[in-house]
Amino acid sequence: MCKVSNTRTAYKCRAYPTPEQAAVFNRTFGCVRLAWNKTLTDRHAAFFQHGQKTSCKQTDAALTARKQTEELAFLSEVSSVPLQQTLRHQHTAFGNFFAERARYPRFKSRTGRQSAHYTRSAFRIKDGQLRVAKTDGPLRVAWSRPDVDLATMDPTMVIVSREPDGRWFVSFAMEVDQPDPLPATGHEVGIDLGIKDFAVTSDGDRIANPRHLERKARNARRDFLHKTSITLVRQADTIVVEDLAVANMLRNRGSSLLRSAVKQEPHAARHPP
Repeated sequence: MCKVSNTRTAYKCRAYPTPEQAAVFNRTFGCVRLAWNKTLTDRHAAFFQHGQKTSCKQTDAALTARKQTEELAFLSEVSSVPLQQTLRHQHTAFGNFFAERARYPRFKSRTGRQSAHYTRSAFRIKDGQLRVAKTDGPLRVAWSRPDVDLATMDPTMVIVSREPDGRWFVSFAMEVDQPDPLPATGHEVGIDLGIKDFAVTSDGDRIANPRHLERKARNARRDFLHKTSITLVRQADTIVVEDLAVANMLRNRGSSLLRSAVKQEPHAARHPP
């Protein structure tokens, strides 16, 4: 009997909360940010002043204690799930840092992207409508995937987010069957990441360095990276990207962005050569 492996994926769509729902989510974002920053301050002090690491049990206890103070009692007014999740995410972030897989966790800013993670105990989907804890009525979403029925989805987590430009999104995280590998091409390609050109392949193709990267147009940059990475993984079984320090390339962000995009592209699964 063949064993079917699963993979995690997420379906992201626009959301249109009512003013009342937006107020609840904004309060939740603020509480999530506060819980993250205060916990990070505690972890920093424990490690650099006493050489001690902080456990999940300790951060949970500290959050409970904060809720019981007069100053931070408002933390109890929002769903506890996003607060607990942000502590879990910080614990994972520190684990990655100590394993040298990521940089030291940073404080969250109110000017950046805001998000709140809800596990199954804090949301439900019924008749194709999403309801989130502490909000009244269903959250309106723009679902446009004909191949996936929202009414029958069983996500493990729902992430509500707000971009700096004011747009709202909902992501449904769930486990799906591992996709079939793309057909083998018998081709290998090396990529030389540069400054004048965004990249040059071993086939002699030059990928122009788009000017919107310099202007920091986020959506245009993301669209370019997805299109470039998916084109590459469809053309070759093996992709080799040089491993250079970005700072030594005049801080050319394109190098690290493309490397990240190629690694994350879901269609990159192929049979080994």
